[in-house]
Amino acid sequence: MNSPTKEGWDGNMAGFGLAVVGISLFLAPFSLAQSPLQFDTDVPVSLKSQVLSDIAWASQIEGSKATPLHQEIFGPIHGGGYAQWVAKRVFFFGVDACGGGGSVACVKSKYKNKIFVTNQYVKGNYPQVARLMTIYHEARHTEFENGMWAHTKCPSNFPYRSIWTGNRLAGNSSCDPSEYGSYASASILLNNWSRFCTNCNEKVRADSKTYADDQIKRVVGKTPMARIQSDFAFQ
Repeated sequence: MNSPTKEGWDGNMAGFGLAVVGISLFLAPFSLAQSPLQFDTDVPVSLKSQVLSDIAWASQIEGSKATPLHQEIFGPIHGGGYAQWVAKRVFFFGVDACGGGGSVACVKSKYKNKIFVTNQYVKGNYPQVARLMTIYHEARHTEFENGMWAHTKCPSNFPYRSIWTGNRLAGNSSCDPSEYGSYASASILLNNWSRFCTNCNEKVRADSKTYADDQIKRVVGKTPMARIQSDFAFQ
């Protein structure tokens, strides 16, 4: 994102803030009525259940080790840590067009600690790993003290397309200038799940690798790319 107004997963998004809330929503079984994550009234019950179930699943992940950048951003591979990481950033959840049709999610600067998903997210038949990647991506954008990890424009000759929509990314604000940005950190997260998760099945590891390998392409700049490639090669 180039300005603190909107910055989307594939198009436009922005966000704010850090504060602490309870993590009871991440511990199964859930009661939607008791969840500290507040959903807009127009969010379908089926979507609420899916979001809470996805986050609950992530809260049970275990890992043998973690790469240096994962340790720096998320800590060790540990479900409780993931739960707290999201809970510190995301208090509210809504559905929105996000200004374009090319996005699956966004954050709006006037809504602190809130993320939105689009109909592309709701209606798309995406694997659980991809849905969680979206949540962690948007949660990263709520860090106002870090400039919301603004995206930058992809090069005009950028050859890649969105894994979500198939749209061309060249010239769009759909790349990261830092190894700590939303696309970068999501790729680091999933790379670690694909390699070091000890209680993930083969599908989860395969999906994690697919989306991690896709998102790393959006990191631009020699130094950030070198650092993230080194992290991916960590043994």
